[in-house]
Amino acid sequence: MHKSLARYRARHILLEDIDDAEYVLEKLATGEDFAELAKDLSECNTSAKGGDLGLFVSGQVTPEVERAIYHLEINQISEPIQSEYGFHIIQRLPL
Repeated sequence: MHKSLARYRARHILLEDIDDAEYVLEKLATGEDFAELAKDLSECNTSAKGGDLGLFVSGQVTPEVERAIYHLEINQISEPIQSEYGFHIIQRLPL
């Protein structure tokens, strides 16, 4: 019997450098909308969907991103997470 894979739902904003990621965190802290910031600033093709990664299982995103999502509470927003693609600001969403 194989173990079932963990399931997640999240959205993210992908940025080129840490300064941009810190800027986005500041904007979020002042109440700006995550989806709107993703549409305007994210460098990922999910930006048109407000950064929504949809529902996915373990192994479908980079290990750094998955590890961050695993440790986030529902609706919590991460600090900048670096991967080979840049810096991610991640929000874990309910399934």
